[in-house]
Amino acid sequence: MASQLLLPPNPFTKSVSAKVFFTGDDLTLKRKPNQATRISSGFSLRAKAALRSNNNKSSVEIPTQWYNIISDLSVKPPPPLHPKTFEPIKPEDLAHLFPNELIKQEATLERFIDIPEEVLEIYKLWRPTPLIRAKRLEKLLQTPARIYFKYEGGSPAGSHKPNTAVPQAYYNAKEGVKNVVTETGAGQWGSALAFASSLFGLDCEVWQVANSYHQKPYRRLMMQTWGAKVHPSPSDLTEAGRRILQSDPSSPGSLGIAISEAVEVAARNEDTKYCLGSVLNHVLLHQTVIGEECIKQMEDFGETPDVIIGCTGGGSNFAGLSFPFIREKLKGKMNPVIRAVEPSACPSLTKGVYAYDFGDTAGLTPLMKMHTLGHDFIPDPIHAGGLRYHGMAPLISHVYEQGFMEAISIPQIECFQGAIQFARTEGIIPAPEPTHAIAATIREALQCKETGEEKVILMAMCGHGHFDLSSYDKYLRGELVDLSFSEEKIRESLSKVPHVV
Repeated sequence: MASQLLLPPNPFTKSVSAKVFFTGDDLTLKRKPNQATRISSGFSLRAKAALRSNNNKSSVEIPTQWYNIISDLSVKPPPPLHPKTFEPIKPEDLAHLFPNELIKQEATLERFIDIPEEVLEIYKLWRPTPLIRAKRLEKLLQTPARIYFKYEGGSPAGSHKPNTAVPQAYYNAKEGVKNVVTETGAGQWGSALAFASSLFGLDCEVWQVANSYHQKPYRRLMMQTWGAKVHPSPSDLTEAGRRILQSDPSSPGSLGIAISEAVEVAARNEDTKYCLGSVLNHVLLHQTVIGEECIKQMEDFGETPDVIIGCTGGGSNFAGLSFPFIREKLKGKMNPVIRAVEPSACPSLTKGVYAYDFGDTAGLTPLMKMHTLGHDFIPDPIHAGGLRYHGMAPLISHVYEQGFMEAISIPQIECFQGAIQFARTEGIIPAPEPTHAIAATIREALQCKETGEEKVILMAMCGHGHFDLSSYDKYLRGELVDLSFSEEKIRESLSKVPHVV
């Protein structure tokens, strides 16, 4: 049986830039004199241990620039297209949705973009984030592999999502925007944007996928605590939502539907802009603080990764870790296998087609060249709500097509088995989304056990699962089942993908 398996401080006041280094057995934290140390509740026990340690091994700083992988790709990704004309999108076509600076970042070819000082000050609340060696998991698996994970769960929202929520809120506030709207699946992104909006005085409205809205009430409460309005999606507040409810009153919703609702509201209100938590270039750009930190942390360990593994839904967490390493790979400095892991019930990379498609269900967004299951594909209600998206980020799709990475899919029961092993050895209860990366890491480590290879495995651990315990309850009770996609449903959905010559 499964059970037998092994008010936020003001960011603009001075605060410490904590320099953190973790291993599975110890932690050290270096702090500047005469400054208070901020300790996130996400890793307070490890931090307390650090304060008793005299062994300062690292001085990794928060990156001051985001990295744009497009600048280093010899073959540039295909442009997004206008949904009506099928012509390449122009900046003015996006002005009703995004602030000017984010539109520029979406299309820039610059290699590095400076992070605004105001954003860096807020990043200091939780960055740099720790790189941890999973020694106890290695011991459990009896593997010669060395497993490291980059842990993003110490942020106020408990995941990697504030890395982009904060700059998006900052740029909107700087341009005088009063309201922002968005979608969210599991609630990680919605809670991150609610948090960021509260810091910049923005009103925030969130459409949360109905299945997760009811499955994860504490995520909704987090958003509301930070001042956001939250609606289950599909809702009767938008034309897109009403159409879905008319055809299926019990629809579990999807990220595609929730995006349609949020975009519709932004498009009809001049004082409102839309924020997206994944998929778009500027979102992936902001997340590269993860990989930039991690490269230096791996150097401090004296290690070079042989395999880099991350879960993928829209792809921001995966891109954030992997893109800076792909840069180093292109330079010939290292040659890691880079592996995306997606749910078997929503396998856009491994089972989708690479084609132009809408980013939302109603067809309101630009057309993007991506791996897609079809814009009206509604995945089964798996517990990794953040991975229930019909398409993959266009930039990840392009990198995949260029052969710089590979992809696999794993069913959710195997993922929760790995999560239990991880929690009972490393102490962190992972969110359902990164359990996919954990399961793939365990597969790789056990393969090393068979071959005797001492590979260095680097894993993206994008958030904790403290508000996902109902999913663990189902697993531990033996009530969790594997859900898989329907070939017939995908064929029907793909038949509606626009034909772009």
